Amino acid sequence: MKSYRKELWFNTTQRRELLNITAEIKKCLSESGIKEGLCLVNAMHITASVFINDDESGLHKDFEKWLEGLAPEKPYSQYNHNTYEDNADAHLKRSIMGREVVVAVSEGKLDFGPWEQIFYGEFDGKRKKRVLVKIIGE
Repeated sequence: MKSYRKELWFNTTQRRELLNITAEIKKCLSESGIKEGLCLVNAMHITASVFINDDESGLHKDFEKWLEGLAPEKPYSQYNHNTYEDNADAHLKRSIMGREVVVAVSEGKLDFGPWEQIFYGEFDGKRKKRVLVKIIGE
């Protein structure tokens, strides 16, 4: 069995952003040489997420509205966590959106359903953060 590991780094310009990282993950898969196996992609920061969904701008706006409704950024005083930081909402948003995805690798390709794409969700951005890509298989 082969194993491949790579870290991808992202530096967002806004506090909250959704980045389609599918192309980067496909490049990793190609570099790995693995044709059959599993691809794990996970956020290595507690205020960021990796998830699979459709790359459609209206849906992205819906995520923002929905997440803000569930865990609004302000007022900062509403959260016990916000004693010296102001990112409690980002921790909660990450919990909702998830830490990682695992995608089957078949015939050297990510085995997606229709419209599926991999996203990096940043909820406390404007700084450098990383995503781990781990691919195992033959």
